[in-house]
Amino acid sequence: MSVLPAPQNFSVRSTNMKHLLMWSPMTQPGETVFYFVEYQGEYESLYMSHIWIPSSQCSPTKELECDVTDDITATVPYNFRVMAMAGSQTSAWSNLEHPFNRNTTVLTPPRMKVTEHGLHLVVELEDLGPQFEFLVVYWRREPGAAAQKEHVKVVRSGDIPVHLETMEPGAMYCVKAQALVKAIGRHSAFSQPTCVEMQGESLPLALALFAFVGFMLILVVVLLSVWKMGQLLRYSCCPTVVLPDTLQHGVGQGDSLDLPSGRSKSRPSKAS
Repeated sequence: MSVLPAPQNFSVRSTNMKHLLMWSPMTQPGETVFYFVEYQGEYESLYMSHIWIPSSQCSPTKELECDVTDDITATVPYNFRVMAMAGSQTSAWSNLEHPFNRNTTVLTPPRMKVTEHGLHLVVELEDLGPQFEFLVVYWRREPGAAAQKEHVKVVRSGDIPVHLETMEPGAMYCVKAQALVKAIGRHSAFSQPTCVEMQGESLPLALALFAFVGFMLILVVVLLSVWKMGQLLRYSCCPTVVLPDTLQHGVGQGDSLDLPSGRSKSRPSKAS
């Protein structure tokens, strides 16, 4: 069997927990070149007699790269090797110069979009995968202020709009974000702050005081109306019985008055 040269420039590029193996192309006139990728983790090396496992994504592949993200499941050193095959010809294995550990991945600040909706800030973060969390920091920008009071919110996954708290109209707020990966105990740098001005204007102090006084006056009127209505209902339902003046003067001396109990009572007569 003829032997092809081993693939050259075999290396790994890892960004934001996405791990990609790459190598230089190999040409074989009249033949399609296939590549086979295998890996060996710490477990295979120590406990399984150094066996090699074919990559789940690219054994074989015609591409010049192989995504091995799903093959790397632990934060331990991994060895990789690649072999070329064209027809009946094969190459020797080409190995990585140094084992790869996913904790060396390059973490970049997350892409972020900040918009204003009503009096809320809405933050959209790129989805970097299930292993990522995000630290969202926002603050009100005060021109000339020495220190800005920052608020922090932890977001469990990307690609989901995050609504921050109600903001003051007319004010300027800034937001920045950082990516976190607990599996490797690392985080990215913060993104560049994005600032958004909230729509609307703040109420002047005099207008706010006027609105408060107006509210108190309305409250007093409502309470007086409720009290007056209670008085009207009281006298309508349970009126006090008072004899008219004509009846009081029309009752003669010595005449009897009918009492509610059914008994009569004679009026005392004046001495002559």
